[in-house]
Amino acid sequence: MALSTRLAAIAVLSLPLGTALAQTDTPSDTATLLKRIEEQDKRIEALERKLQSQEHAAVAAPGAAATTAPGAAATANPTQPQPSTAVEAATAAVSQSTAATTAAPGLTSPGTIKAGPSGFSFQSADGANVIRFRGNLAVDGRWFSDKVTPVTADTFLLRRVRPYIEGTLDNIYDFRFMPDFGAGKSIIVDAFVTARLQPWLALQAGKFKGPVGLERLQPDQYNRFMELGFPSALVPNRDLGVQVGGDLLHGALGYAVGIFDGTTDGNSTDANASPDVDNDGKKDTEARLFAQPFLNSGIPALKGFGIGIGATYVRSTGSATNTLLASYKTPGQNTFFTYRTGTTATFADGRRERWTPQAYYYAGSFGAIAEYVESSQDVSRQLAPAVKRSGRIDNSAYQLSLSYFLTGETETYNSFTPLTTFHPGRPGWGAWEVVARYHQLEIDNDAFTGGGSSFADPATAPRKARAVGVGVNWYLNQNVKWMLDFERTQFEGGAASGDRPDEKALTTRFALTF
Repeated sequence: MALSTRLAAIAVLSLPLGTALAQTDTPSDTATLLKRIEEQDKRIEALERKLQSQEHAAVAAPGAAATTAPGAAATANPTQPQPSTAVEAATAAVSQSTAATTAAPGLTSPGTIKAGPSGFSFQSADGANVIRFRGNLAVDGRWFSDKVTPVTADTFLLRRVRPYIEGTLDNIYDFRFMPDFGAGKSIIVDAFVTARLQPWLALQAGKFKGPVGLERLQPDQYNRFMELGFPSALVPNRDLGVQVGGDLLHGALGYAVGIFDGTTDGNSTDANASPDVDNDGKKDTEARLFAQPFLNSGIPALKGFGIGIGATYVRSTGSATNTLLASYKTPGQNTFFTYRTGTTATFADGRRERWTPQAYYYAGSFGAIAEYVESSQDVSRQLAPAVKRSGRIDNSAYQLSLSYFLTGETETYNSFTPLTTFHPGRPGWGAWEVVARYHQLEIDNDAFTGGGSSFADPATAPRKARAVGVGVNWYLNQNVKWMLDFERTQFEGGAASGDRPDEKALTTRFALTF
C-alpha cells in the first residue's frame, strides 16, 4: 500500500484516538489503542494480498475456471469489497481522491493509477479497462554430484527474464504480450487476445499454452518444483493458433479445443525450424475437458478435487534435416534421449497422437497432482535411396507430485496467499512449503530394435528415466520466493554396456513475480 494511503487511513483514525488520548494519561490505554491501529493495518495487508492473488489469475485461457482452485477469482476485474472498518473506509476515500487527481486531461471519467505488489496498472473509473505492467524474474543455480554431468553444468543462470503487459478492454477482451530474455535468448512467450463473450464461450487467438497438460497449464509462479515433471516433456507447451473454450455448470466443467501450428513434444513454436511458424503446413488439433465434480457441493473436503483429459492429433511429415521429433531432458535440464541424427536421421512420418488423463486434489494445506501422458508417433529412416524403414513409437510418462504448507496456508492449483510476510525486525516468516514427487519417462522398445537401422541408438539413449525429488519453498511474500530442490534420476540403458550413471542435481531459484 502506498505511504500516502496509510497516512490518510491513520489520519481518519486519529480523531477518535486523539479524543481518547486526551481523556487518559494511562500508558496501558495508549498501548491498547496503538495495538488496535496495528491490527487494522494487518487486516489491510491481508486484504491486499488476497486481491493480488485474484489479479494474478485474472487473464486466463478459455476453460480456466475448470482448473481454478476453489475460492479463486474467475474474473478479469474482481469486485472490490465494501469497507468494513474505519481504516478501510479511509483507504477507499483516498483511492477515490487519487483517481480524481490522476485522470488524464480530456477524459470524461477519471481513472486510477496503482503501483504495488500486484504490478503497475492503469484502470478506468468503471473498471472495464485495465492495463497492467508485470514481471517474472527467476535466477537459478545448478550443481551436480554425479559421474555423468560435466562440471561446466554447475552454473548460475537467468532462467526467466519476462517483463510483460496484460489487461482487459471493455470488460470483455483480455490480452497479454510477454517476451523472455532468459537463458541467453530472446523469444515471444505469450502474445494473445481473448474475447470472453459468455462464461461458456470465449475465443482466443495468438500464442499461448496449448490446452493439454495439467502441470503445463499451471501458472509458472505456482509450479511447486523448479522444473516440470516428465509428463510435461511429452505435451505441447506454447503454441500458435485459435481456440474456443469456456466453463459450464457454474465452473464445475471446463472445455477448450483449438487448431494450432503444432510443436514437438515438450516444446513451443519458437523452437520450430522457423520460429513461430508452422513446421510442415499441417495443423494440430488440441483439446481438453476438465471437471471439478464437487466444486459446488456442500462437501468441503472434496471441493478441491479435479479430473480431466487432454489430447492432440496431427499427421506430420518431417525429413532428415527437419525431423519434427524432440529430445528429452532430465530434471537438471541435461539431454538424455535423442533419436538418431545425421543424413539418415529418424524423422516424423505420419500420425502423432497424444492423450493425457490427469487429476489434482487440494484440501487444507495439502495438495497433489497426478498425470499420465502417452505420445505416439509414426517415424521413418531413409537408410538408402531405395531403403526406408518405418515404425510407430509409443513413449509414455507419469508423475505424482505432493505439496504441504508447514505454515498453514491453503494449497490450491493456481493461487495461494501467505498468511504472513517476511520483514526483518517484524513478526512473520512468510509461507514455508515442502514438496516431493516421483516421475518416470519410458521410451518404446521399438525405438531400439533393428540394430544399426534402429530409430534410436541404445548405446547412448536410455530406455527409461525415473526420478525422485524433494524440495522446500519459502514464500517471503506474495511476490518473492526461494526454492531448493534435490532430484536423483536413474536410467535404464543409455551406455555402451549397462546403464547410464545416475544424475544427482541440487538446484535453487530466487524468483520475483509481480
